[in-house]
Amino acid sequence: MDNLMTTETTIIDERRKEVVAELMRDVYLWMTGGLALTGLVAWIVATTPVLQQIIFGSQVILWGLIIAELVFVIVLSAAINKMSFGTASILYTLYCVLNGATLSSIFLVYELSSIAEIFFITAGSFAALAFVGTVTKKDLSKLGTFLIMALFGLIIASVIGLIMGNPDSVWISALGVLIFAGLTVYDAQRIRMMMLDEETVNEGNMKLALLGALSLYLDFINLLLKLLSLFGKKK
Repeated sequence: MDNLMTTETTIIDERRKEVVAELMRDVYLWMTGGLALTGLVAWIVATTPVLQQIIFGSQVILWGLIIAELVFVIVLSAAINKMSFGTASILYTLYCVLNGATLSSIFLVYELSSIAEIFFITAGSFAALAFVGTVTKKDLSKLGTFLIMALFGLIIASVIGLIMGNPDSVWISALGVLIFAGLTVYDAQRIRMMMLDEETVNEGNMKLALLGALSLYLDFINLLLKLLSLFGKKK
């Protein structure tokens, strides 16, 4: 009887490991796909004068896009359990498109070679940080609470800097790099921990994977922008 129970436990554990591995692959596939779509849209907008004029020639349209992005993130984060996976994936895709449209401004501000260089630096750093978060055994929940509080402080400081006409302050950008680097480690662990008890891949945990992809997508984008602000070569 004991041997039978041990065998069953081993089978369940192996099944859970396979499910976790599959869901984590989905997380990074959704994240990578989102980043690729954002980059493609940003490039198209940056190389199409008509689109540039439409988006950046009107404060109403630009702020409309920014507000729409915030709405998509809030809706996905707060109501994903109430929607189907298909609906959630469409909202995620639309968010990546909108974000690409607004982020196209970096191609107008920074040299292409500088963007490419810092992108690869960000990608390498992100991969290392996410790996640490995935494999570490240390509980990072307290660190996550501190980082989220620090993020709110960073947002307030950024708003103040914008009002005072200095939105790209070096110390704000440097602090942002540290915060989003820490959040990458924390989010990687948090997402994996959410998947540990799953025994099958279903719509519920697929939506969790999509939400995890959104978190890591935001960490990557913000880390990239802060590094660009610090080290990017402007035109």
